[in-house]
Amino acid sequence: MSLTADTARKLFMVGLIALAIPAISACNTVKGAGKDIEKGGEAIQDGAEDVQEDITN
Repeated sequence: MSLTADTARKLFMVGLIALAIPAISACNTVKGAGKDIEKGGEAIQDGAEDVQEDITN
């Protein structure tokens, strides 16, 4: 079975698109996880500041 250049190009493009779709969605997942971690860090920082104020007062 011999592939023509046109068929090979189409298969390559389909494969490239198939690989790009999960990569694009992974970017959103990582970005969302980063935001969640940042909010968790801010909550810990706020709690630590509250405890420090309670100790000094």
